[in-house]
Amino acid sequence: MTSIPNGNTGKDDAGTGEEETWRLPRLDEVDAEPSVPAHIDTSIPHTARIYDYFLGGKNNFAVDRAAAEHILLSIPDLPTTLRLNRLLLQRSVRYAARRGIRQFLDIGTGIPTAGNTHEAAHEIAPEARIAYVDNDPIVLVHGRALMTDSGPGHITFTQADLRAPDDILTSPEVLKVIDFTEPVAVMLVAILHFIKDEENPAAIVAKLRDAIPSGSMLILSHASYDTDPGAGRAGADGWKKASAEMSMRTYDEILAFFDGFDIVEPGLRTPWNPDGEPDHELDTLERVWGYGGVGVKP
Repeated sequence: MTSIPNGNTGKDDAGTGEEETWRLPRLDEVDAEPSVPAHIDTSIPHTARIYDYFLGGKNNFAVDRAAAEHILLSIPDLPTTLRLNRLLLQRSVRYAARRGIRQFLDIGTGIPTAGNTHEAAHEIAPEARIAYVDNDPIVLVHGRALMTDSGPGHITFTQADLRAPDDILTSPEVLKVIDFTEPVAVMLVAILHFIKDEENPAAIVAKLRDAIPSGSMLILSHASYDTDPGAGRAGADGWKKASAEMSMRTYDEILAFFDGFDIVEPGLRTPWNPDGEPDHELDTLERVWGYGGVGVKP
């Protein structure tokens, strides 16, 4: 059983002031399978639902949980990195909002959970606009509910694939809230490692970079096997039968995605905490399976 603190000092993620312990739910604790539209295939493990399970969510299926447990055999502390990745998302969004960014293009958002992009952005700028994009129809179902709960005009949710960036940049739903003549934060949080080398992830990032004006930001995190290449590669094998395979990369390979951006101090790392937000117990861990950072387009 994986059990780690929730990363706060005296508060839970909702800010209630109560201490809590975060852990993966036991398989016997998981409720009956969530209902989904008939056209959605739940026989193949999906990356978004595997991630949801690792974060302790219930929007996943037996096939997703089985894949996740297989991955944990090689990387038992992976959920800790995913927890840190969630902190990185929240901190980087607040960082961007404090510096005047008012629109966020979150690609590969996954199933909504605690500490979503719009929640972090609206802490600083309630008027901030967010376009969520994901290729999983189950994510779209949850995203539409998210829009209903969050008020009209500020949030849209689009089903599209990062491998086709032109479809994202021209999507009517995206263009409802994103003005590409004004600075925008493009978010590629824990998504590029599902793009294979032969699919040219660098060209995809360059396409997005070239579509945004000066002053825009790139918020990016990516899985890496630098901590333990053998275990990392073995763990990545757990995604081979999923909707997208995992391509872990090295520090230098990940840093190259920031070509054309000025990377923000403290550079590419996880945890990432440039604004000196309160320290978390998770920040002291030695084994972290990835890196993240923020770049600003000159």
